[in-house]
Amino acid sequence: MSGKTALLFAGQGAQYVGMGRDWAETEPEARGWFDRAQQVLGYDLARICFEGPEEVLTRTEHAQPGIFLVSWVAWQLLRRRCPDLRVDAVAGLSLGEFTALTVAGVFGFEDGLRVVQIRGRWMQHACETTQGGMAAIIGLDEETTRQVCEEAGVSMANLNCPGQIVISGEQTALERAGALARARGARKVVPLQVAGAYHSPLMAAAQPALREALESVPMAPPTMPVLSNVTARPHEDVPTIRARLVEQVTAPVLWEAGMRYLLEAGFDRFIELGPGTVLSGFLKRIRKDVQVLNVSDTASLAATVQAIQHGS
Repeated sequence: MSGKTALLFAGQGAQYVGMGRDWAETEPEARGWFDRAQQVLGYDLARICFEGPEEVLTRTEHAQPGIFLVSWVAWQLLRRRCPDLRVDAVAGLSLGEFTALTVAGVFGFEDGLRVVQIRGRWMQHACETTQGGMAAIIGLDEETTRQVCEEAGVSMANLNCPGQIVISGEQTALERAGALARARGARKVVPLQVAGAYHSPLMAAAQPALREALESVPMAPPTMPVLSNVTARPHEDVPTIRARLVEQVTAPVLWEAGMRYLLEAGFDRFIELGPGTVLSGFLKRIRKDVQVLNVSDTASLAATVQAIQHGS
């Protein structure tokens, strides 16, 4: 590869029961990270990741630190196998931004995990005290979707890729938005199986605790560019990172804009680390002629290592 490499880290919704289990069973290094997480959190998060049940894993307070942990382990295993891999930038969708910042040295592993635990706990609380949800609008452009949101009183939450924008808000307003979107020509309106209205004002109750957590942990300047979900541009200094991470809870995720920024900067290899391949799918919708790899289990780790080592 003659261009640049970016690492991508998934957000909430990518979790699945069994994630990380094969690594824990075959990789002593992975088992060590899972054990450290238990010491930090005070409970066996790895068991929830490996065994579920699904309704427990999908709770925001477990899903967020679980995805963070499995994504971090994926990076550690890839880094050990490909020590010469040059990483030129990192990005993560919503929760994944915290993983990206930890990989870039802004947080230590333990502090990053603690902050994510607090974020997940308070976002779960915000979900339980509001009547919110999310839906994916398929087949409308950004401007039309924005008009629908304004008329219905909901928020644009995730601008993921061409033809897919996720909206977020109070349930009855969300249903109104769905009807408006269909009337404007949306191919599909897909309600998402989530606990609440992420990236909307209904999550504001989680912001004070997250702000306090971010002010209480050591943070260092990033060792490489880390894209902000709020601006679709690299973060600046530590005070700005703190502010943007709090803002991110209620602000839309500008994922497509961030990926286009990297593509225009010459990035042509993207490696998604952690559960699922959602971000790989988005990227292929944005640009087909780039290399997209992923590390989510033993088989995909081996395939990605081979692709890197052979320059293919």
